[in-house]
Amino acid sequence: MLGYYLELAIRGLRRNVMLTVLTIAAVGAGIGASMAMLTTLRAMSGDPIPEKSAQLFVPLIDVWGPQSRQGNSNSDWLPQTFTYRDAVALTKAHKGTHQAAMFRMNMDVSPPTGTPFQASGRATYADFFAMFDVPFSDGAAWGQHEDDGHQNVVVLGAKLAQRLFPDTEPLGRTVSLNARDYRVVGVVRPWTPSPRFYDLFSARRSSYGDSEDFFIPFSNAIDRQLRVQGATNCNGPPPPGWEARLNSECVWLQFWVELPTAAQVRSFRTYLEGYAAEQRESGRFHWPPLVRLYDVMGWIEHSQVLPESVRVNVVIAAGFLTVCLVNSVGLMLAKLSGRAGELGLRRALGASRSDVFLQCLTDAMVIGVLGGVLGLGLTVTGLWGLRLLRGVDGQSGAAVRLYSLDWSMVVITLLAAVAATVACAVYPALRATRVQPAWQLKAQ
Repeated sequence: MLGYYLELAIRGLRRNVMLTVLTIAAVGAGIGASMAMLTTLRAMSGDPIPEKSAQLFVPLIDVWGPQSRQGNSNSDWLPQTFTYRDAVALTKAHKGTHQAAMFRMNMDVSPPTGTPFQASGRATYADFFAMFDVPFSDGAAWGQHEDDGHQNVVVLGAKLAQRLFPDTEPLGRTVSLNARDYRVVGVVRPWTPSPRFYDLFSARRSSYGDSEDFFIPFSNAIDRQLRVQGATNCNGPPPPGWEARLNSECVWLQFWVELPTAAQVRSFRTYLEGYAAEQRESGRFHWPPLVRLYDVMGWIEHSQVLPESVRVNVVIAAGFLTVCLVNSVGLMLAKLSGRAGELGLRRALGASRSDVFLQCLTDAMVIGVLGGVLGLGLTVTGLWGLRLLRGVDGQSGAAVRLYSLDWSMVVITLLAAVAATVACAVYPALRATRVQPAWQLKAQ
């Protein structure tokens, strides 16, 4: 019977073409707008490293005291980054499977030929790559020896490696960064966690952008006195000079630790509390120790990195979809009222109310499929428009993926269109089952 109903539904598309087109357009427009916003929300609020998000943690330590929370609506607020002394102390304590302090900076790159340019990099420890499962296309990360020796080694991102060495093997070659030669030990495959959870504050506007162009040892960057790209927050006037900065209470570094088991989490929390208490006893702090520990998803939620405008746009799109579906109900009622004679004849020939009901829902399902296809096209167009509006070019792979459909969203879009259309058709279909055959035959 379903095949017969489908045949009738396809034939029925030619009846009252204008109402059919308007219904498909209403469904497609509502689905297109809502799915474009939902796709963006889904991409921005997803788990950036699902295989390890419950094992990676960022700790916080209260280095500024209760006075820093005065006037802050969040009474639990703590500095969101680390001082140099704390970041280095926690890294060297080796309390996790992997741990690393880090910061983002810019350096001038002098290519073998052509004009020098500036690139964005990250100073970190060797553990960074294993902790975050950074994929390599060639070579590997540097090791403990390079960290301890403050050596001039570099891991290149895929784009920078291609730009510097388009026709040659990068490994073992040298790259000029800030007029110093760095030896290439590895090349990272395109790696763009979204958001870039390990650093949400150095460049908040690019939390959903591509990862760094290169990575160098943290100790080397400190020796070179490379300045952080992004915010440096102090609880007083910034101290003059590099050494004073390193010994100050200014926060400007990120620190992450990998703790695969619950026992390691408890052990690290105990260590963190003890470390804060030790700092107080040394006279550095004059308030009760206060620490926090967040996993990846907890950290993203705590940091409120998802723009509020995205949530607002989803609500607006849902409202627009509701309006479109209400209009679809009216259009379906008008279309079915024009088919009252046909439905009355079917009832007179022995069709039951359930037969008429299923036929009407099958008609709606076909319209829903067509509306879903139209909605897919409008969704792609809407995402393309969002890319233009936000200035996302084709070179920013991570940002482009935020405004792109994957196969799961294609399926969801089609299913949503069919489900919404069939749901809207329930009331018109019930009205159609109440057609009185005798009245319709008499009218004929």
